[in-house]
Amino acid sequence: MRELRDKKVIKSLLTEIEKRTQALSSPARIMEVCGTHTMTVHRFGLKNMLAKAAVEMISGPGCPVCITPNEIHEVAIELVTKKNNLVLTTFGDMTRVPTQKGSLQTVIPAVGSLIKIVYSPEESLEMARSNPEKSVVFFGVGFETTIPAIAFTVKKAFEEGLSNFAILSAFWLIPPPLKAIVDSKEVAIDGFLYPGHVSAIIGEKPYQFIPREYGIPGAIAGFEPSDILLGILSILEQIKEGKAAVSNEYARVVRPSGNPKALAIMSEMLETKNSFWRGLGLIPRSGLKLKKKYSSFDAEVKFNLKIKEGSGDLPGCRCGEVLRGVVSPPECPLFAEKCNPGFPYGPCMVSFEGACFVYYKYSRN
Repeated sequence: MRELRDKKVIKSLLTEIEKRTQALSSPARIMEVCGTHTMTVHRFGLKNMLAKAAVEMISGPGCPVCITPNEIHEVAIELVTKKNNLVLTTFGDMTRVPTQKGSLQTVIPAVGSLIKIVYSPEESLEMARSNPEKSVVFFGVGFETTIPAIAFTVKKAFEEGLSNFAILSAFWLIPPPLKAIVDSKEVAIDGFLYPGHVSAIIGEKPYQFIPREYGIPGAIAGFEPSDILLGILSILEQIKEGKAAVSNEYARVVRPSGNPKALAIMSEMLETKNSFWRGLGLIPRSGLKLKKKYSSFDAEVKFNLKIKEGSGDLPGCRCGEVLRGVVSPPECPLFAEKCNPGFPYGPCMVSFEGACFVYYKYSRN
């Protein structure tokens, strides 16, 4: 992969990009949907290089920790602080998201309960096996990339009869919020850079409605600097030719039809639901939940949890606007002041994929 970071290759691609933008009346505005793309764009200095080549990069809603609304974090806090003998497991970033009720990192669990950071849902399943006297709940968050693995964990728990295991799910689908962003007309977007990881699961087809219905070009891209530039070059070529499509510039990983095994487990275990996104509101069929057959492993059902949608961000936090591309992180008055990685005020500063964290780490200067 060394050639994908080769300076000569990058310079050549930037030259080709600049040739394409010379014919445009204004800079091309391209949304990088994925938080990992945002990280690459800033880490390697591409944002400024592309700006000089008349390409404006806009961060999108591709950070699962960021778009999970506060009310889901708050119900997780309520669960572990009010129910005895419960182990709440989750990924590290999820413990640091601030809400009106604090964060999982700061609250005091109930008697016999604890919060444990894990690196995979399988660890939570093993904890349920090893601690039959405790309820184990995995607070699982993710897009199509991580959802299949979590769903498979539930399948194994079902087959093994592990009645003390459940998941509190925050499962999000990437295509629906892109439609919501375009329909809102808040942000002018000339092209979408689609996420490589998600696309490795879902393939090309779920994005096809965007060029078909809205005439907006797009490209699936990997995560090295040259991957991203190739994706941008493809988008600009589509603009030049006036033919919007979904090009796959990550063919070494992404198949047109995606990953059939991962899609099969999702289809078997899960069904779509209307979901509330931070900053984007209620989006039809944008989330997933366990099917009725597996509802005994759904923490929301098992513990009769009441999630009150629309609680909103903490006062003054503009993370929701960042997620839909309306503002960039430095436009938030809290950025790098009241809100920083050591003391995050919003989830966009918590996650390594969060735009505020990325801007703070790589682009303040």
